[in-house]
Amino acid sequence: MTDRLRIDKRKDDTVHSSCQTEVEVKHGVGLHARPSVTFTRLAKSFPCSIEVAVNGSDIWLNGKSIIKIMGAKIRKGSVLRIRADGILAEEAIRALKELIERNFDEEMKHGRTV
Repeated sequence: MTDRLRIDKRKDDTVHSSCQTEVEVKHGVGLHARPSVTFTRLAKSFPCSIEVAVNGSDIWLNGKSIIKIMGAKIRKGSVLRIRADGILAEEAIRALKELIERNFDEEMKHGRTV
């Protein structure tokens, strides 16, 4: 697993970029309903495409689809590769990675440790 953010900017279009990162899911039960909704809601707030691959898989899932994310049954300890392509891709990747690292803000919302 890598902790770096990879950014590939196109020379002809500085606004458009492609980014990818990896992050481990440390949430107690993984991406069940609430974290999946939180993840996809944040992903949808960015105008770029966002895709997720789980545990080294070559299958990329639409990161804005609640059905795809919940259907992947992402458990604690899973390593997610997240990639974004388009406008604000770098910001999207950074925000999604931080959300996962903060355990989807569940501790703050529900007043308990996950």
